[in-house]
Amino acid sequence: MHYRNLIISKLEQMGCRVGQSLSERFTRDSPRFGSELDIIKFICKEFWVGTFKKQVDNLRTNHLGVYVILDSRFKLLTHMSAGDQYLEAAPKYLAYTCGLVRGALASFGINSVVTAEVSSMPSCKMSV
Repeated sequence: MHYRNLIISKLEQMGCRVGQSLSERFTRDSPRFGSELDIIKFICKEFWVGTFKKQVDNLRTNHLGVYVILDSRFKLLTHMSAGDQYLEAAPKYLAYTCGLVRGALASFGINSVVTAEVSSMPSCKMSV
């Protein structure tokens, strides 16, 4: 059990480093963002398109600082979506992606916690 948590942690750290690099590359010639919401919108549009070749399907907020990103056909889960047998294990496969988002936000000076939830395959909900 401890070994699995270590692997998930390492994947998340790798994703964080890659997310920082990607966001710096994607915004190299762009002006600075004016607000936290503008940064989140960048993540949902340009960053997601540059990384997964599509925009997120929905962005929500609870107005208390938590953003929820919904991707109804998340690329990394579409190959596993033949049935619900992988539903319980699916969030473990999203550790790298959580790291990507956290790293991208960190490159803009936003420290965050990113978690993933899968209630039906291949849909993914990420809370930032």
